[in-house]
Amino acid sequence: MKTVFVAAVVFLAVTTGVATAETAPNVFESPAPATPASQLDKLVFAKLSSLGITPVLCSDAVFVRRAYLDVIGTLPTAKEAREFIEDPDKNKRAKLIDRLLERDEFAVYWAMKWGDVLRIKAEFPVNLWPNAAQAYHRWVQASITENKPYDKFARELLTSSGSNFRVGPVNFYRAIQNRTPEGIAATVALTFMGSRVDSWPKEYPPGMAVFFLQVGYKPTREWKEEVVFWDPLRSSAVAKAAAAQPTTQPTATPVSRVPQRAIFPDGTKIQLPLDRDPREIFADWLITPKNRWFTRSIVNRVWAWVEGRGIIHEPDDIRDDNPPSNPALLAYLEEELVANHYDLKHLYRLILNSQVYQLSSMPRFKTPAAEANFASYPIRRLDAEVLIDAIHKITGTSDLYTSAIPEPFTYIPQDMPAIAMADGSITSPFLALFGRSARATGMENERTNKVVPAQWLHLLNSSHIQGKLDQSPTLKILLDPKRKQSEIITELYLTVLSRFPTAEEIKCAEEYGQPGPPDKSGKRAVVKRREDWVDLVWAMINSTEFLYRH
Repeated sequence: MKTVFVAAVVFLAVTTGVATAETAPNVFESPAPATPASQLDKLVFAKLSSLGITPVLCSDAVFVRRAYLDVIGTLPTAKEAREFIEDPDKNKRAKLIDRLLERDEFAVYWAMKWGDVLRIKAEFPVNLWPNAAQAYHRWVQASITENKPYDKFARELLTSSGSNFRVGPVNFYRAIQNRTPEGIAATVALTFMGSRVDSWPKEYPPGMAVFFLQVGYKPTREWKEEVVFWDPLRSSAVAKAAAAQPTTQPTATPVSRVPQRAIFPDGTKIQLPLDRDPREIFADWLITPKNRWFTRSIVNRVWAWVEGRGIIHEPDDIRDDNPPSNPALLAYLEEELVANHYDLKHLYRLILNSQVYQLSSMPRFKTPAAEANFASYPIRRLDAEVLIDAIHKITGTSDLYTSAIPEPFTYIPQDMPAIAMADGSITSPFLALFGRSARATGMENERTNKVVPAQWLHLLNSSHIQGKLDQSPTLKILLDPKRKQSEIITELYLTVLSRFPTAEEIKCAEEYGQPGPPDKSGKRAVVKRREDWVDLVWAMINSTEFLYRH
């Protein structure tokens, strides 16, 4: 492979059309005008118009790849890409979105996204044990599969009690690094309100912590099992411990069995009854449609997941001095979610069907204002799990995933995709190198998709990737020497890049290979060996077009 590096890089330049608007724009963009098709579009396009920006729609080939990656975290097959691109139905984009939202992979992929937020990861010797992480993940994935209303999803996480091996949502309290009342309050604010408590008035965090003062943890006879429950007597033990270790920091510790005073994050003070779990009182306040943070947080988070940037950026940094780039858009999405009873699939469908989501990724508009107002679809590298799954899908290979914790629950079947792995402690050198979330804080920026030199070197020059290409059973079938070269090239492009090749790309690919013996006129035809085809696939998977969402 090293001997063909220069030639492959030349080929690589042909396959990186997402880099400039001048490179075969018909491949990546639609000639149809970008006209508002919904209230969402009107709100965004009005803002773009005020900035003097005329947006452009993406092509069908770009859309099919984008939709598969964003909705189910996997590439379309060559057959799926071909059928969509050639389908003359004017409503095919909306129909594709509906199909993808109903596929099993939708819940698998979005359970991975929630796994980052909810810190689903086994750790030794504290926090979750592997079977608890599995139980937690199963509950999250089942909730997404049944399209559980988001307010119900949040309430179950906040108020559930029971064994962390058997009641999945109680692991919300087990996965928190700092299980003090203040630590729990900070995690709740980050997860469900998109807010960091260090920006709050100083009396609010300890006041909110009172709601979680009575969260009890009780071990059982089973190794690493723990029961999470409402323990109204726990405040007495906490009060004694606080008295024994005085501190200058604000404390949320009340006197035991005396009506406690708590503070909601909006500053409202409340005297808690003695006969009710305070977590339920907080959850009732949180999930009301009138709540200032709850709906805004999830709407902004989902928008950021799909569009690559929050209306409030970052999506877990909502505060008064970090305003939304388009307040009317955020308010509209909030109203839609409430009106549809916190149906998240309705929210996904609304965003995915918008002209805004379907804009070109060509970076014509490079100002901060254009970026903040979604003038184009943001180019960003594939998540680590999605990237390795895409490589495996193309090559028909797999990786070995392991955990530092030697438990049967950390065993991963050979054919399981990386996006389906429940436990964040199960990993591989590739996932670690490409920035998989450590799932320690629950913050969005914990997942790193920035490209570093070691990643390029791994993709360009590692035995790991080379071995997958050399031993690929799918490429062996695809590269049948009985097939015409043009057919093979077309199939490779549909398989790797989810689109048909241009005439220039076909010509470039056909000319790559070893010169054969001269004919009567002295001309030498190009002879393709299997390694030549492998080189072309290698060049494509190293292209920006493959490595990035666009």
